[in-house]
Amino acid sequence: MSSSTLGYLARRAAQKERVRILYRRALKNTLDWAVHRHLFYHDADELRAKFDANKHVEDLDTIDRLINEAEASYEKWQHPDPYIVPWAPGGSKFTRNPVPPQGLSHVLEFISGQGVILKIHLLVRRLRKIF
Repeated sequence: MSSSTLGYLARRAAQKERVRILYRRALKNTLDWAVHRHLFYHDADELRAKFDANKHVEDLDTIDRLINEAEASYEKWQHPDPYIVPWAPGGSKFTRNPVPPQGLSHVLEFISGQGVILKIHLLVRRLRKIF
């Protein structure tokens, strides 16, 4: 293969990757705007139709222009308060209960049914196995 063919293929691969990432981000953004699933399905079909409308374009510069326009549109219509899974970074439960430092042991004291105080020493390693 010549170097121009390799350059063409590399550019096409990069464009395909950008389109794939843009489509996934736009689809997730559509889910943020939709209140109910049946509304999301309709909006997702419209989004897919927009991407499929330009599927046949072969000119590399035109493809780059279309991708840049779509990315600008995505940035413009991005949801101001997107849904974040609670345990993911940025979610409401993320690092709510951080793992204690290594080497620290806990002493739990409680009274049994007969009134005897029991001291149980649990090492952090045992706690980590549970959680």
